[in-house]
Amino acid sequence: MIGVVYLGNNPETQERLKYIPGRLVQYTTNYKETASACAPHVRNEHFIVFYEQNVQAEDITAITYIKKRNKNAYIILLTHQLTLDDRKMYQKCGINDTVDANASITELNKKIQFIADREGMLFDDAPSKHRILRFKIPLWKRLFDIFFSLLAIIILSPVFILTAIAIRLESKGPIIFKSKRVGTNYTVFNFLKFRSMYADAEQRLKEVAKEAGNQYAEKEEEEKEEEKDHQSVITAPLGEEAEMMMMDMGMESDMMISDDEVMLVGDDFVVAESDFNKEKEEENNNAFVKIENDPRITKVGKFIRKYSIDELPQLFNILKGDMSIVGNRPLPLYEAEKLTVDSSIDRFMAPAGLTGLWQVEERGKGGMMSAEERKQLDITYGQTYNFALDMKIIFRTLTAFIQKDNV
Repeated sequence: MIGVVYLGNNPETQERLKYIPGRLVQYTTNYKETASACAPHVRNEHFIVFYEQNVQAEDITAITYIKKRNKNAYIILLTHQLTLDDRKMYQKCGINDTVDANASITELNKKIQFIADREGMLFDDAPSKHRILRFKIPLWKRLFDIFFSLLAIIILSPVFILTAIAIRLESKGPIIFKSKRVGTNYTVFNFLKFRSMYADAEQRLKEVAKEAGNQYAEKEEEEKEEEKDHQSVITAPLGEEAEMMMMDMGMESDMMISDDEVMLVGDDFVVAESDFNKEKEEENNNAFVKIENDPRITKVGKFIRKYSIDELPQLFNILKGDMSIVGNRPLPLYEAEKLTVDSSIDRFMAPAGLTGLWQVEERGKGGMMSAEERKQLDITYGQTYNFALDMKIIFRTLTAFIQKDNV
């Protein structure tokens, strides 16, 4: 439910607001009267306040007062023109939006309707099926993270110093490597690690990945060829549009496909629906990329990775609140974008963490686990995590932190 209140003494604006369809506008002359007018009479009642710009100092006092007294007020400044500094000042004191002081009835009505249609997103206390679901870390978990990370930083400070010196002596480049990662609620943050690779590692990623291959790829190219050779197919006629496109692409119109196969026709391709779905599934399954015996890793890097020392700077991420001690591993952007389908969203509606369920389970499987298994364990943790489970994961991490595989 949206009410409309006007604060000002411009007769032209008052006249236009009288003709807003389906809205009873309350007219006020001072900010205290406006604050009283915005007091909700029923549950979840919200207000749009059109505030006529006046002397800036007086405006700031009035807007600050209204906003402080009425968190359910959406304040729109009626103005002719604002400098960048003025705009920042008004936003800081509580202005939500601006509209030209000479806006027509139609423009004013569109603005009101726009806000009313998004009431559930713009007001914190408004119930709405469109409200974005967000995960909020429990207080007990946050307090534990702060205590644990602070204690660990103090105790491990000699290790931080020695590692920094070793990295700097071996190769050029920054000691701390920052990468964009996606954590809880798909929030992007700077993920900290001790640099374990040479400075040009990111530029060489495609080249190395092509040579070494992805250890999580479910099927090798040879398996695809073998499956193709043994596939049983029969000839079936295509529609005229698909037939012409295939001829343009140098393909035979009587191509070998199954009798009931569905063909997908795009601007420049024709592909069987089963092949298309198979390719997309393989892309999603291979979102996690790891390369065995990566040549981009330095000698110091191999050592600090083996003993997980490269992960220690993430204690500062935890202290800051980017992630937790235990949770789902934050993912690089290119991996996270492949996990935005409905079946993967629950993975990000949970704490992001330094260590997690799949990390300790993976070691129990000899370091090998499919991408789908990892995802399901992440989802399981997000649905079942508690203090006892976190302590169990921390204990298993501390007793098995030496990795068996050089990955």
